Amino acid sequence: MSSPKTIKTLLVGATPNPSRYAYVAAGMYTDKGYDFIPIGIKKGEVYGKEILDLKTKPKLEDIHTITLYIGPDHQGEWIDYLLSLNPKRIIFNPGTENPEFFQKAKAQGVEVVPACNLVMLSTNQF
Repeated sequence: MSSPKTIKTLLVGATPNPSRYAYVAAGMYTDKGYDFIPIGIKKGEVYGKEILDLKTKPKLEDIHTITLYIGPDHQGEWIDYLLSLNPKRIIFNPGTENPEFFQKAKAQGVEVVPACNLVMLSTNQF
């Protein structure tokens, strides 16, 4: 397992809404010292970080992990962009599982992890 400082995570589906799991995950990343970049279609901030606009497909580097908080019905237009970031792994949180995305990621050598990011963080399995 890498140290928290070396795992840059892209949190896809970020939101400033505290009742959403993506917001809770951002809080856990902050509390545990993990570097994360919030990105989504919602505008605003999460834990002091501006949410990047997913629609602009910003150029990002050194992304180790992508964690998804958008369902498969909303992933299609972003799959190629997310894979172009060359992540080492993608965490598919419950409700985000997508066989097509799994297959494309695995074909590119990306580790596919269907798991709950919150459980992984709270049990030190991240």
